[in-house]
Amino acid sequence: MAQVTIRINGYTYTVGCEDGQEEHLGRMAEEIEQRITSIKAIGGQSGEARLLMLAALLLADELHDQRQNKPAAAPPQTGERKARLRRVAARAEEIAADLLDA
Repeated sequence: MAQVTIRINGYTYTVGCEDGQEEHLGRMAEEIEQRITSIKAIGGQSGEARLLMLAALLLADELHDQRQNKPAAAPPQTGERKARLRRVAARAEEIAADLLDA
């Protein structure tokens, strides 16, 4: 098993992966880092856990669109990113509130 050191949001993590998958793991970390950078660029700094949660939700939203066979859209403009991030964040907070009330 290989060990890869990745850096996300200024933090370094050592992660195990199958031999030969090191480059792939590095690319996945870069994808997460790109989402975090986007969130921070639109004023979304609010703690490490929240940044990671929002990045995960953005990736999940993109995956959902792909699974629905929606054509790949051009990367959203800053205003569109802000609106999409706000919708995702609001929905995540609704889900969290529902879980706390249950």
